[in-house]
Amino acid sequence: MLEFPIKRTIIIDDSKKKKRGRKKKGDGEKTVIHGTVNLPKKEPLKKLDPLPKNAKNLVIVESPAKAKTIERFLGSGYKVMASRGHLRDLPRNQFGVNIEDGFVPTYTNMWDKRKLIEDLQNEYIRSKKVYLATDPDREGEAISWHLAHLLEIDPHDKCRIMFHEITKKAILEAIKDPEPIDLKKVDAQQARRVLDRIVGYKLSPLLWKKVCKGLSAGRVQSVAVRLICEREEAIKAFVPEEYWTVSGTYTTEDGLTLPTELTKIDGKKAEIPTQEAAETIAHDLTWESRGETHDPDMIVKVEKRKRKRQPQPPFTTSTMQQECVSKLNFGAKKTMMLAQQLYEGLDMGDQGHVGLITYMRTDSVRINDDMVQAAREFITSNYGEEYIPEKPRVYKTKQTSQDAHEAIRPTSLELTPYKVSEFLSRDQLRLYTLIWNRFLASQMESVETEHMAIIIESGRYELRAAGYKVLFKGFTELYEDAKKDKTLAELPHISANTVVHNQAVTPQQHFTQPPARYTEASLIKTLEEKGIGRPSTYAPIMDTIQNRNYVEKKDKQFVPTELGVIIVDLLKKYFAQIINVGFTAHMEEELDAIEQGQDTYRHVLQEFYDIFKPEMDEAEEKMEKVTISGQDSGQVCELCGAPMVYKFGRFGKFLACSNFPECRNTKAIVEDLGITCPKCGKGTLIKRKSKRGRVFYGCSQYPECDFVLWNQPVDKKCPVCGSIMIVKHYKKGPDKIFCSNAECENHKKGEVVNEE
Repeated sequence: MLEFPIKRTIIIDDSKKKKRGRKKKGDGEKTVIHGTVNLPKKEPLKKLDPLPKNAKNLVIVESPAKAKTIERFLGSGYKVMASRGHLRDLPRNQFGVNIEDGFVPTYTNMWDKRKLIEDLQNEYIRSKKVYLATDPDREGEAISWHLAHLLEIDPHDKCRIMFHEITKKAILEAIKDPEPIDLKKVDAQQARRVLDRIVGYKLSPLLWKKVCKGLSAGRVQSVAVRLICEREEAIKAFVPEEYWTVSGTYTTEDGLTLPTELTKIDGKKAEIPTQEAAETIAHDLTWESRGETHDPDMIVKVEKRKRKRQPQPPFTTSTMQQECVSKLNFGAKKTMMLAQQLYEGLDMGDQGHVGLITYMRTDSVRINDDMVQAAREFITSNYGEEYIPEKPRVYKTKQTSQDAHEAIRPTSLELTPYKVSEFLSRDQLRLYTLIWNRFLASQMESVETEHMAIIIESGRYELRAAGYKVLFKGFTELYEDAKKDKTLAELPHISANTVVHNQAVTPQQHFTQPPARYTEASLIKTLEEKGIGRPSTYAPIMDTIQNRNYVEKKDKQFVPTELGVIIVDLLKKYFAQIINVGFTAHMEEELDAIEQGQDTYRHVLQEFYDIFKPEMDEAEEKMEKVTISGQDSGQVCELCGAPMVYKFGRFGKFLACSNFPECRNTKAIVEDLGITCPKCGKGTLIKRKSKRGRVFYGCSQYPECDFVLWNQPVDKKCPVCGSIMIVKHYKKGPDKIFCSNAECENHKKGEVVNEE
């Protein structure tokens, strides 16, 4: 293999004088880095001369799903091909970064993409012009830069086109105005890639040596696990405190009923620490306990206030993921997969392949003026003028936002969820409907409510009844947030100075609650608020921390595993400056600064490495080997008779003989359902997990018997064909049992055999 230099466009700063803080663009002597690519040397690509008569313009996108759509929009003069993501990357089995020479990366062509690279190069030499149309983000910009290298295109040429929705108008406008590749975005992406490579390739081997083989640590993922572990520590350290509340029911002479809560005692906020105090208050409030001279209970004040609640802005990546967890029970990974499908487009019958939403990786709430006007017209014609605010709503994007793309919205308001429903899967339609409704509601009139508070005075006690009624539904006609206001009953119209009578008093005991464990939605929200990661990284973070067995989900909440706690404790002790929220957020800001031209690739990486290297050296010297104690499983080793214990490995918990290393017997942890295998009749069905973490049910005699089910089996036979039955669980309604035989009539969707 020969090595030859490839021109890199990363600008670095070679000034010997070290400065604290961010370097301004233009400081120091500018030099150009040269990377290396391990490839056989070959002749440069040469365009065919003359070009064939039928030569076309070549457009390269990332996904094959949208290639045909874009080709149809552009017409016969264009050919559209897909790169299917990255074609070059850092080498798999080597570090691939020359730290001493300014963090120069070494790239290799991906082995499984060699045929695709050859096809793209062959098409390039016979094409008139090449347009690089990868996704409009840092990752897409880097893919275009790699494509430019493979096709020997000058990145300064106008070869890059971007569109934020796959519609004919957006594609034709983009093709008219190509631009050079944004090398600052490329630098920012590669700085992130190199940062993660340094942490992964330097820190992970240390964990293999000190804890367990096969472990890995990530710069951002480790901070997410740390947040989960620290929340768990707070929950365990939490000491609940007792407190009491007192509620009362009052009636008027006219028979009107008022449910109330005690709010003040002697003009001060009511604080009731004990049952004795609560019972004393309850006794005082009871009518029968008072003397004849006691003043009657009286309504002393009636407050009415009208309020308006504005709609939420259209979705960003983060808010879409959070709302999907809360409303649709979709994880971040599933949400992004479905959103990608809607963005790339689906077959709409006579309309062909159509992209339904704008680009789904965004942190902006901005909407273009044309679409805002279209939304206002749609709302007017379908809901009425009263649902339109006087002025179009403009939402303010956070200062930390890159604001590179619009918010997530439908590409066309003509494609209503109803019209596209027959072409979408159930989950695609649910997500599309959510995006559609959220966008349209964001341009609708506010909800108008009237809130009412009735204050009752009973001696030294003050009680309050609260309620409200909706005067105008506004945007809630179409969309309601997952976390809406607490529902209050509508109170009757009543005036001050009305005498009321106590009918019941109820003391109730409470205890303060510990902080809640993170769910996917709350963790994503926290990561966004703290500036950790970016829209494109939230879903991979959720996926990675579970796949590495650092956390697990229980009742949709993240709980750290023993392995996760051990890793976080080690990282906090030896890498306190790197694996923490503040520094991780700071590095995100530095990557943004590279993209904006306010900092340089080399300076940012050197700043990181100057902190990381001393901590790494100290950890290698001082970190002691950690032994994870085995937990007794209650099982006995069939080889030597010693107890089997639970241990952790790179793929999670497993059973191992406690007599290790004399006995090396290990077994996977399986849950035996006690159901005889319907295929072999010898084994029983056990619960397993696939390599991707999906649960399935197979025979204990595998590999001799290969019977498998993806749904949970039950110990019943189908009355029609005799096959084993399976159960499906639903969020609402009872579990339903179906036949596992796909060809049986009882297998058809909706035909329930039995209910439990």
